[in-house]
Amino acid sequence: MKDIVTVGEILIDLTYSGRDKGIPVYTANPGGAPANVAVAAAKLGAETAFIGKVGKDYYGDFLRCTLEENRVDVSCMLTDDEARTTLAVVSLSETGERSFSFYRRNCADVLLTCEDISVDLLSDTHILHFGSVSMTDEPSRSATVFAAEKARELGATVTYDPNYRANLWKNEAQAVQQMKSVLGKADILKISDEELPLLTGTDDSEAGTRQLYEEYGIPLILLTLGPDGAYYRRGEETGKADGFKVKVADTNGAGDTFFGAFLSRMAALGKYRPDQLSSRELYESVRTANLAASLTTSRHGAIPAMPDLKELEEKLQKLSQEVN
Repeated sequence: MKDIVTVGEILIDLTYSGRDKGIPVYTANPGGAPANVAVAAAKLGAETAFIGKVGKDYYGDFLRCTLEENRVDVSCMLTDDEARTTLAVVSLSETGERSFSFYRRNCADVLLTCEDISVDLLSDTHILHFGSVSMTDEPSRSATVFAAEKARELGATVTYDPNYRANLWKNEAQAVQQMKSVLGKADILKISDEELPLLTGTDDSEAGTRQLYEEYGIPLILLTLGPDGAYYRRGEETGKADGFKVKVADTNGAGDTFFGAFLSRMAALGKYRPDQLSSRELYESVRTANLAASLTTSRHGAIPAMPDLKELEEKLQKLSQEVN
């Protein structure tokens, strides 16, 4: 049985990496939030699988190989013979912050259908994870919602990341409406400090997460705060785990690493529902996820920058020794 199945987009991040004789150079990195989460969790010991679609092209083959090399089950990852693999051009500021330009019209990931979703795989996983990027267009929107609803019906924990990419939506109102439409289906919500005011109208961690809990009944909400760590709410229980200071090279994939690391900790504990975690386990899982995300931001790329279990455990042990 899988620990985590993720569904949605997989694509190529063309990330700016400098200039050669004045000409901008971009590095082709594997990306796509759900694929990133699957890899991040797999590198930290979880059994994961990915459901999605790529084009029959070089980039599609590259993405499939990347997931396989990182121990992600790709048996339900499909190839479209006619559509191309999506490209996202990622520009970085001097502080490592990202901006995106997508080349995605009629590309393979958007063409994922309900019929492409393996119900057998959904019935064989503890956790089903999805995001909002696959909800920007049909038929992938319906396929994503179908996967979430069917997985919950089959007993899986459903996790959701409303990762907002403004230029993929017709307008902000449409984005907010669609992103909110599935909040009630989530058992665990991972949201960033940039998305909180978009969905709640406030940037206050306590008030915003309370609003989401009371309105949608989400059992566990994880709010990432960039370098400041993460705030969390499980009903009336709240807490905060501080971040770790690193020299930031690239923030791309940090949130996905955070969520993948958190879910991998749940899998390692054998506790797949929020109410099964003790307060200490919840705090330590968030803290560990913060550390994994910080390690990713210290390097370039998303998947290539993610830590493996050995690196993370060695870092945690070193930090523990420093405290003692």
